Amino acid sequence: MATLRQTDVLDPARATALDVILGHRRGDDGLPPFYHQIYFWDPEPPQALGRDGHPRVGGLIPDMGLPRRMWAGGALTFHVPLQVGAKAEKISRCLKSERKTGRSGPLGFVTLEHQIHQNGVLCVTERQDLVYRMDHDPTAPKPSSPEARRDSVVQRHISFDSTMLFRYSALTFNGHRIHYDLAYAREVEGYDGLVVHGPLLAQLLMLLAAEGGCLASFEFRATAPLLHFEAALVCQNDKDLWIAGPDGRRCMQAQVAYK
Repeated sequence: MATLRQTDVLDPARATALDVILGHRRGDDGLPPFYHQIYFWDPEPPQALGRDGHPRVGGLIPDMGLPRRMWAGGALTFHVPLQVGAKAEKISRCLKSERKTGRSGPLGFVTLEHQIHQNGVLCVTERQDLVYRMDHDPTAPKPSSPEARRDSVVQRHISFDSTMLFRYSALTFNGHRIHYDLAYAREVEGYDGLVVHGPLLAQLLMLLAAEGGCLASFEFRATAPLLHFEAALVCQNDKDLWIAGPDGRRCMQAQVAYK
């Protein structure tokens, strides 16, 4: 089983940059949940990248012959807060990969596990769910999107633009071109605009959830793409959270557990 080990110093300047992008005011009680996404870069030379800007598959992630990648969801367990300014180690491994056939054709499902340690202590366990698909078929009907709940108790308005998506891509070292290359997003992958990062939406949900207490675990699943020109609602009702698009579709759903 392929394993990737990475070490990084959790630079406070990088966390401050994410604060600015998100409009978030960080406290002094450790790194906020999911901020570890901006660390542990794995840079590859241009010749090692695929057409989408991601590193080519075939290492940690097996090659299933499907070119379009989507971060479909994930789950996190928060054991101990990560501390800014200290070295941390991330250990990643592929738990499962399988190819299936869905209504839209062949699909590849990959499950990764990431464990983040600091000072010899396990701080975060993360499951990352990826989906790979065939090339976009412009003649195929667009898939329907689920409807978002309308019973939010707490909600936040959020808007995006191409600058915000570019800055988040840069900070997370995410080269996926659907987030910053409008021509590629439209002409190759068939989206109507730039796609808002799944982990960015999950980050916003986690920050909202963290207003209610210290997170023990968080699980999320993407259900429809959100585009850079669309405003959205970040919503919560008890332990359920979701992202609602401007037309009422549900773009992401999540559940939180508190300590």
